[in-house]
Amino acid sequence: MLRVFSLSSFLLGVFALEAAHHKSDEVKIIFDGKTLDGWTQLNGSASYRVEKGAIVGKTNEGSPNSFLCSIELYENFELQFEVKLINDELNSGVQIRSNTRELTKKEKARGFKKGRVNGPQIEIEATKENGAESGYVYGEACGGWMTPKEDLKPHKHFLNGKWNKYRILAKGPRIQTWVNGNKVSDLVDKEKFQSHPKGFIGLQVHGIKKGTGPYEVAWKNIEIREVK
Repeated sequence: MLRVFSLSSFLLGVFALEAAHHKSDEVKIIFDGKTLDGWTQLNGSASYRVEKGAIVGKTNEGSPNSFLCSIELYENFELQFEVKLINDELNSGVQIRSNTRELTKKEKARGFKKGRVNGPQIEIEATKENGAESGYVYGEACGGWMTPKEDLKPHKHFLNGKWNKYRILAKGPRIQTWVNGNKVSDLVDKEKFQSHPKGFIGLQVHGIKKGTGPYEVAWKNIEIREVK
């Protein structure tokens, strides 16, 4: 049977393909600047609030590491955000492709709940006299530094007391990071990609010692673009 396709049918097909292409390549804002809709807290008892268009995380003395995590999961993507350490004493980070696992006895004793957040973390820390390790990749609860020791070279790209622009490109086993336009890391970790190919984005407020704090960190303009 001979089928005749009209020009209009052909164009509809082309437009459908174009729409699908743009949908997978569009930039998605994952923090609306007003609420914590689309996010949930896992681990720890640090507090998270929205203030002046930013998510502000505040330490709670005695709490283990806390994470505010995206409900949606992501695999290959370009993630961009701005972050400011309101207090230089606080260490922080952003989880990518992360998930939770059962708690060990030691983790239960430390106060972790709802499973242990684990996966690649992009480091955020204040610049000291010899620099900082901001932008390098750490394996949170899954082996420690993913960035090889010889590549962990302190730099001064992170600006203390100011908003810092981060860009993260995760595609397959390759994770590339930039801090304020400066490329910091270009890491290929096939083993970690096998164990963590897809997961949530998580905003970390690191635990602090008793008798210290409270400290705060803030994030804004969080957006993601999924890539093939």
